Amino acid sequence: MAISPPSDLVLDVVKAADPMEVQVAQEKLKANRAAFAATSLAENGKGFSNTVDVLDHIGQKSGLSNIQNRTKAEEVPESYRKFEAMVLQNFVKSMLPSESEDVYGKGATGDIWKGMMAEQLGNTMAKGDGIGIAKQMYSEQLRRQEGKIVNAATDDRDRNTALSMIDDFQRKTFGTPTADAKADRTG
Repeated sequence: MAISPPSDLVLDVVKAADPMEVQVAQEKLKANRAAFAATSLAENGKGFSNTVDVLDHIGQKSGLSNIQNRTKAEEVPESYRKFEAMVLQNFVKSMLPSESEDVYGKGATGDIWKGMMAEQLGNTMAKGDGIGIAKQMYSEQLRRQEGKIVNAATDDRDRNTALSMIDDFQRKTFGTPTADAKADRTG
């Protein structure tokens, strides 16, 4: 049997240690490893805070950062604004880089973070005037409703009822014979 003094000594120490202390030490090692990975990403300019800084800079240049200072947008119902935010979220998500594991993480968690960022950007863009989807849809809906009132059509039965009411009103008011009575006398 061969003996390996360094590893045997480490195993003896681990076996002699309290299991809770071993677990605490393992947790510290995992935390240090995660902190090292985050620091490495940040030093290489690929960390989350760097991405947020870049987006803040872009927002300031495009005027998106001062959303509260804008003039009051036309009163468009919230449902239309939410729809526009959802459309913008999908646009933004499709425009975000697909190779973004360094920023958002890998797998499903990375997709969730990417989706959350796209959602926030879409909501922020839709808060002000957006790109006009909500406003356009709302004005189109108003035009449709106005068209229903203006283009209200009546059928023959409604028309005949209205004409008979007018004839009856004329007969009672002016004492004149109705159109039917005139037709009877001439016919």
